[in-house]
Amino acid sequence: MHNILGDRKTIFWLMAPGLLLFSLMIFVPIAVSFYYSLTNWAGVGDYGMVGFRNYADIFASDPVFWKSLLNSVLLGLGFVLVQHPFAILVAMLVQYGGRWEKLLRVCIFIPAIISTFVTTKLWTSIFDTQFGLLNRLLDQVGLTSWQQDWLGQPHWAIACIVFVCMWQGFGYAFLLYYAGVKGVPKDLYEAAMLDGASGAQLNRRIVLPLLAPVLRVNVVLAIVSAFKQMETVYLMTSGGPANSTQFLSTYLYSKAFRESLYGYGNAISVLLVVICLAVTLVLNRALKREVGEYG
Repeated sequence: MHNILGDRKTIFWLMAPGLLLFSLMIFVPIAVSFYYSLTNWAGVGDYGMVGFRNYADIFASDPVFWKSLLNSVLLGLGFVLVQHPFAILVAMLVQYGGRWEKLLRVCIFIPAIISTFVTTKLWTSIFDTQFGLLNRLLDQVGLTSWQQDWLGQPHWAIACIVFVCMWQGFGYAFLLYYAGVKGVPKDLYEAAMLDGASGAQLNRRIVLPLLAPVLRVNVVLAIVSAFKQMETVYLMTSGGPANSTQFLSTYLYSKAFRESLYGYGNAISVLLVVICLAVTLVLNRALKREVGEYG
């Protein structure tokens, strides 16, 4: 076995099937998408090459693209600055749940495993102007002046979408942080407690530093997920009202399949891939940190 693993040709041929499959599933579609982004194809019929005109139009004369990019950044900040700190706090508290710990884990993770269609329709019904639960509750407690057309006003619509996306993804963020918290060796807790450390000091000086690798992975996944957000936005508002809730994925879908600007939509998709790769590389470098082994 040692001789086989030391032979580079053998290693290459063992990896070749996987690399070929990976290339066919990832690199080839990206290359095809880039090719069509250089055309004026409508999705059917003939087309001509327009070079980088689609990209020039996106950067120079497409405010909706920049709005969709801003919305994606806003959602990413919501994940990192609101969802993740709360997920870390809940993960730290759940480990002290005793006999209720397993039940709490299940309850917290339930929204993440329910169909996106179901949860989105649930929240759309809650935010409904006439029959929604939220406006009814505000009416019952005498706060009728707070009632809103939640999904019909641009600023409230984007706020609702960000909230629902954070709610749907909270279970995954919690699960990763919870696994990190449970992975901290017990002897570190015992040694700190013998030194007189309180519960808050244990979490701040032991648990949080050792969560650095988990934090790095979770932040990268959250930001990339924000840029790829599609289903929830499409089902709740379809990018409206007045394109105020467009995200990169919904906007490229709208351009390619609603307006039949297939080449233009592919240009947006190529930019989306580039943005996701750039964000991943930047975050990996920014969050890179040497963490010693436990113990």
